[in-house]
Formats: sequence, C-alpha cells, structure tokens
Amino acid sequence: MSVEHVYLLISRELKAGVHPGDLVDLFEELNIEQKVELVQKLSDDDAALIFQEMEDFEQAEILRLLEQSKAKTILGNMASDDAADLIGELSPEEADQMMQLIGEEEPMDFGDLLKYPEESAGGIMTTEYISLPADIPVEEAIARLREIAPKAETIYYVYVVDEEGRLIGVLSLRDLVASSDGIMLKDIMRRNVINVNAELDQEEVARVVSKYDLLAVPVVDDQERLLGIITVDDIIDVLEQEATEDIYRLAGAGEVEGVELTKAPVSKVVRLRLPWLLVTMVGGVFSGSVIRVYASTLEAIVMLAAFIPVIMGMGGNVGTQSSTIFVRGLATGEIDKNEVWVYFFREIRVGLAMGAFCGFFMSVIALIWQSNVYLGLVVGISMLITVSFATLIGTLVPLILNMFNIDPAITAGPFVTTIKDFTGLLIYFLVASAFLEYLR
Repeated sequence: MSVEHVYLLISRELKAGVHPGDLVDLFEELNIEQKVELVQKLSDDDAALIFQEMEDFEQAEILRLLEQSKAKTILGNMASDDAADLIGELSPEEADQMMQLIGEEEPMDFGDLLKYPEESAGGIMTTEYISLPADIPVEEAIARLREIAPKAETIYYVYVVDEEGRLIGVLSLRDLVASSDGIMLKDIMRRNVINVNAELDQEEVARVVSKYDLLAVPVVDDQERLLGIITVDDIIDVLEQEATEDIYRLAGAGEVEGVELTKAPVSKVVRLRLPWLLVTMVGGVFSGSVIRVYASTLEAIVMLAAFIPVIMGMGGNVGTQSSTIFVRGLATGEIDKNEVWVYFFREIRVGLAMGAFCGFFMSVIALIWQSNVYLGLVVGISMLITVSFATLIGTLVPLILNMFNIDPAITAGPFVTTIKDFTGLLIYFLVASAFLEYLR
C-alpha cells in the first residue's frame, strides 16, 4: 500500500469520525521512511491524533526523523503526559533539543513531568486539569469551565484549590450543573478528596482508582499542592503494562522494552531469557546428582523410577500455583501486605489438604499397579510431603522477597520449579530408603 493511498484513507476516515486508534494499524504496512513521509503529509491535527495512538518507542523513532516544525506542532497538540512520555523515550541530548524547540511557546511544563520516575504518579499524570478557587459562585465556575474545558484532559471533576494551590475540595460536573446560582463552591464541594502523592508507584495508583471507582485521581506533592491528575485511560495502560511485566517474569522471560515484541533483536531476547534457563539447567544437574546418590536404591527397586516424573511434576506444578497466586494477590491488592503471614499459614493448610488427597490417590494407583502395599505407602507419603513442601516454598520465597521490597514475580515459574524438582526427588528417595527392606 502506497503512502498516498494510506494518507487519503486516514484523512477520509478521520473526517468520517473513525477513532484514530482504529487507523494506527495502517502504519504497520509501511517502513520507517514511509511512516515519516505520511506524518509529514497529514494535517497537524490529524498527525497529532494518529501519533498519540502509537506506542512510545514508535513515536520516538518517527519523531527523530521529522522536520522540527512538524515535531514541535505534534508535541504541542498532544496531551502533556503523553508528550512527556514521548520525550522520555529520547536520549538526553535529543530530549534537551526537543525541550528547547518547544520551550518558548509551549505552555505545558514538560520539565515538571519528566523529573518524576517514569512509573510513578508524577510520571504518568497530566497537567491539563480544571481547578478553581473556593470562593466563587456556581455561575462563575460554569463560565470559567466553558473557557478552559477544551484544553482539559477531563471535565468530569473540578478540583478546588486555595490561594497557595493546595487541594481542598472536589466537585463533579453533575454537582456543578445541579446547583443553583449564587452558591459558593466551598459550600457544595466535597472536602475529603481521594488523592495520591506524586512519588507513589503507578501500581499503587491503579489500586486507588480501582478501589474508589474514580474516573480520575488528583496528584499532589508533600504540601498537598495540586500538581496534576491521572485519568482512567492511563490507569488501563498501567494495568496492562504491570500485568505484562508480571506474566513475562512468571515465565522467566523479561520484557524487551522500547521495541515491539515481534521485532525485538534476537540478542536482547536471548540475554533476557538465558539466565533463567541456566538456573533451570543447574537445578537439573543437582536433581541428577540426587538420582546418582540413590542409584543403588533404583537398581534394587526398578519400579521406583516409574513414579519419578509424577513426583517431580506435581511438586513443580503446586509450587508454581502457590507462587503465582501469591504474587498476583499482592499485585492486585487482594492480599494485604499486613496480612501476608495470615495468608501464608492458610496456604500451608491448603497444601496439606492437597497433599493428603494426591498422596492417597497415588498410593492407590501404585498398589493396584504393582500389588505392593509398601510401594503404595512410599509413593503416597512422598506425594504428601512433596506437595505440602512445594506449597510452603512457593509461598515463602516470594513472601520473603516481598519483605525486602524485591519484586516477587521473579521467584515464580522456572525458579520455584527448579527448587521443587530437586527437593521432590530428595524427598522421594529418602522415603524410599526408609522402606527399602520392605520393598525388595
């Protein structure tokens, strides 16, 4: 598809009211030079609409090659938080150049947004909000709202501030419209405003928005001065980002930042995945050493080998289950940080119950298959201990890391499975050795 064809298609669809997000895929059929040419051809408004829907790394790639005047216009038409995220994708030299380019005429203070960590409340907030003083009447507030609403990220909340910019109240648009003329904002505003500090991690911000069902949450500094707001569309992006990050870590594969997954360089992908594979490999060597130590036991009772895959598999599966549920519970707030030990002891009871059931089931299978009561006991007891211990390890390891403020997601998947392969084999052969004289 030619650049001209895509240009005509996008221009027509945008005029017809099609959402820009539905047109971004058209860019995927073009190479980088064609993308730059297309953005240059689009009108300033259309270019900004489409540009804002792209991934940050793709925006940065195109922005570097655009004419300065076009780049300046696009950044000026973007929401302040999105523009700040884009500038954050550039190198320090490129970011300084872009800041100088837009600094004189652009009223948005990107510097204030960029000074906060990328994954903090201050890093994802927008400065395009509506704030009004407390001592004005409703009719004046509505008049001001008409003037500033077109430039605001959202108009559903009107924040009330004092002379020093401190957040003292909030009004919904419904509150404002439903109130009679002459009533002061301070008389109808809600004073208990749910807010977040600019330094708060974005994952915690998402929990606040989810807990209180907010469309936007105000961001304040340590003096309670209003700095910006975070809207629900940004929270959705945060949830997707955090879930993706946790899933990659649970699988033992880090996310390749700054590039589309299917286009990530092979060297980067290998560098991120290989360490966990090496951990698994070393764990396999240790597991092999356990089998070597108990080789004489296996030679004496060959049928013990038939149950090794089941013991190892169940231990790994249960350990991964426990760690995954615990990590996800912490991430979503279902498990409160003050109640982790309560959950830990509950999980131990769950492990014992599952271990007893699986142990009984496997002992019956071993008994029917081999007509050997003692073999059934060995398999059943080993399964009980292995499943219970797997639950313990799968919960305890991420719990301890969480106490030291280390992301517990890195402990799930390959890490826990490797530990359980080793300990599961050790438990199995220790139990078998205890019953060895009865198994012959």
